[in-house]
Amino acid sequence: MSSEKYLRHDGKRRVVITGGGMLSALGDDWQEAFLTLKSNKNCIVYMKEWDAFNLMNTRLACPYVKELPSYPRKKIRGMGRVALLSLVATDRALKMAGFMDDDGQASEELRAGRTGIAYGSCMGSMDSIVSLYAMIAHNDTSKIDSQTYIKCMPQTCAANLSVYYGIRGRIITTNTACTSGSQSIGYAYEAIANGMQDIMIAGGAEELVSPDAAVFDTMGATAILNDMPETEPRPFDKDRDGLVIGEGAGTLILEDMEHAVSRGAKIYAEVAGFGTNADGTHITNPNRETMAQAMELAIQNAGIDKECISYINAHGTATHAGDIAETQATYSVFQRSVPISSTKSFIGHTLGACGAIEAWCSVNMMREGWFHPTLNLKNVDGECGSLDYIKGEGRLIEAEYVMSNNFAFGGINTSLIFHKI
Repeated sequence: MSSEKYLRHDGKRRVVITGGGMLSALGDDWQEAFLTLKSNKNCIVYMKEWDAFNLMNTRLACPYVKELPSYPRKKIRGMGRVALLSLVATDRALKMAGFMDDDGQASEELRAGRTGIAYGSCMGSMDSIVSLYAMIAHNDTSKIDSQTYIKCMPQTCAANLSVYYGIRGRIITTNTACTSGSQSIGYAYEAIANGMQDIMIAGGAEELVSPDAAVFDTMGATAILNDMPETEPRPFDKDRDGLVIGEGAGTLILEDMEHAVSRGAKIYAEVAGFGTNADGTHITNPNRETMAQAMELAIQNAGIDKECISYINAHGTATHAGDIAETQATYSVFQRSVPISSTKSFIGHTLGACGAIEAWCSVNMMREGWFHPTLNLKNVDGECGSLDYIKGEGRLIEAEYVMSNNFAFGGINTSLIFHKI
């Protein structure tokens, strides 16, 4: 039986973060990301190759441009780019947590059955989807091989990570669009808190492909100041014109607190609360009432007063309906001008990866005592909720609890709360 200090207010096990890995235009680790966030400049670029799409309005995106590390071909032959992104982020997270040695060998504990994976993305790799499509469109099966489906299946990240590391615990696939990363963290947290696993690898990834941009472009939801990428996107601003698609991956290593302490692991934060629900109203239009309920669920789960929350990392996509619904929902919960900002103003919307990347940034900003601003926010839209929108050079805040929120197509809402310990 765990001692009281390792138990939550509800008698369940405390869950802590012992490692994190990321790759995006922000950087390959927190040190790089911190410098980028401090620079007050975004990472959005003009995608020249998208000029071929005459009917698509946007040309802006945020790719990950560095070369990926090399791995033994036999071990990654079932991985498309999205799964490879998840692998790199997970490798870094496991090394930070002390579950990988300098030679890249995984700890035996990862294969003992008490370690699981919760991971998601919007979809699998587009190249493999195109290969399957060729059979229907051109009667051509030459592009299909034994790994084609493995690369494009929705669960490609979670399944490939399991095989790569030999993990035999439970697998949770969270292919829930823009909440894939955050929902994976929440479900991983619940699996440990309820004693089902001791360690969980949790995160999300997304590769950059033009159809993702086209999906939002057809809805009139993409940023179109193509000759001014440094000014896009503009979350919460009255003159915003839409979102920008990004690319990347984020992985957190979650662990039973008692287990982490017993092995001498460094603890970066505690996962204090999680709330998730569904709108049940519309497949794409946000519902501020259920958004607010997700935040309330996370606060109740954490067992804290909402006044304890010192900062919120917003979903903040820079779409008109999304920004207004989210900020009004946030104000309805807190009834005060709580500090808030959007990481997407720096790297765009990384879709399935955003929840994990933003969670890791939130944890590290809480540890630094500094929170990044929302870039390009000049004039807050009067329809947005009355919150404390961080601008300029960022904000020094001594925070004990922070919240990170994400909301997805399909009407899926998530809210995570992290505790500084």
